[in-house]
Amino acid sequence: MKTYSSSFRRIISETIAFAYRNYVVTKNEFYAIFEMLFWPLVTLISVGLLGEFLYLSKNEIAFIIIGVIALSVVHIVQIDVTYVMLLDMWSMSLKYIIVSPMPFYRMVLGAWLFGAVRGVISLSLLIILSSAIFNFSFELPFSSALIFAIGLFASAMLIGIFNCILILIFGRRAEIFAWTLTAIVMIFCGIYYPVTILPEPFRTFGLLIPITHFLEYFRSFYGFSPTLENPLVIGIGETVIYLLVLLIIAELSMKRARKTGLVLKLSG
Repeated sequence: MKTYSSSFRRIISETIAFAYRNYVVTKNEFYAIFEMLFWPLVTLISVGLLGEFLYLSKNEIAFIIIGVIALSVVHIVQIDVTYVMLLDMWSMSLKYIIVSPMPFYRMVLGAWLFGAVRGVISLSLLIILSSAIFNFSFELPFSSALIFAIGLFASAMLIGIFNCILILIFGRRAEIFAWTLTAIVMIFCGIYYPVTILPEPFRTFGLLIPITHFLEYFRSFYGFSPTLENPLVIGIGETVIYLLVLLIIAELSMKRARKTGLVLKLSG
């Protein structure tokens, strides 16, 4: 029992350590604050005004605003997960994190926790401003809203882990995906349009992405029918499966990076 207790405390302390690391690195970075507050606000206002100009109905504007909120929040949270690799690559110290005996999932979980805090701040701000500026009515019960937020945060974790894997395989050439992969994924998720308008095979690909189903779950409260029944169950199921697969691939990628010498190349 004592050994189990000490192991659990170690897991908690290592996880919190990575959350604190991201906090220390980003707390004085103007761009981090800019990224969390300014760009989501600009996107919300510009897209919302476009909806007003096109004389869209209240529910149609809500459809678009939900997409804007999801896009902004997912990007903010996933970038913190991607920082697990990016921060050390930029500081030429990736070898220290790779050779550490800490499992990859603890690094990701710590970074994700800090990203989730930033995501909650951005999510709350966007909901308040969309209500004040565009009369957006947040109609989800608290439990449903909590599930939706966790679904977005979990989806962001998947994108962040995938970015980390790309960095471990391709090195600095994969750095650009930290800022572009979210936008690429969102093309197929139906951010500003229903996924049903996509031609095949892109429509099927969109349905294989968890964010699609979390968005449709949220929008179902505004009268929009989901493409598949039980979108929340499907989104959670896909998230769990992808998370397990990506964590396994990430561990294998770290071992490969040690053997091929990529770690040293990215550390000096």
